[in-house]
Amino acid sequence: MLNRLYQRAIQLAGSRFATIWLACIAFAEASFFPIPPDILLCPMILAKREKAWYYATICTIFSVLGGLLGWVIGAFLLEYLAMPIVHFYHAEQQLINLQEKFKAYGVWIILIKGLTPIPYKFVTIASGAAHFSLVPFMIASLVTRGVRFFAEAALLYKFGPPIQDFVEKRMIWVATAFCILLLGGLLAFKYI
Repeated sequence: MLNRLYQRAIQLAGSRFATIWLACIAFAEASFFPIPPDILLCPMILAKREKAWYYATICTIFSVLGGLLGWVIGAFLLEYLAMPIVHFYHAEQQLINLQEKFKAYGVWIILIKGLTPIPYKFVTIASGAAHFSLVPFMIASLVTRGVRFFAEAALLYKFGPPIQDFVEKRMIWVATAFCILLLGGLLAFKYI
């Protein structure tokens, strides 16, 4: 079953609408959606390695724009939009802790947490809720998301065929590792 899903993802990654879906997922993940854009970015790069930098650029730009929406949600719509997201993840105390850390560490929170498996929406919403200055937030988001997506693109561009071969031969292990990283990011956020 995983192999069929993987093959389908590779096919979809080569479709003419793949870039639009990548932009939408990158935007949504930075503000409210639980699935990271890597789910589509990786197969897209593996399907068309010559477009790795283009896809990383799309992911970065739309993730930062989605981060702006997350910041707005945190700053102005915390009770109406952000708290249901926070409640969904049972992360009320973590949001409070993150707001306090913004006061102490500011840009460093965005730079470090934007590279981790911690869902980026928590960083964007918490920075808005802490009323962290918008310009440094946007610059730090551009840096951290750019580093993340361009590093991923560089690895897939350089080592694409061996990585693809590894993934295809060890599908269950790769899927398990991805789930562990995602859950680990959520747990790490819970115990910030």
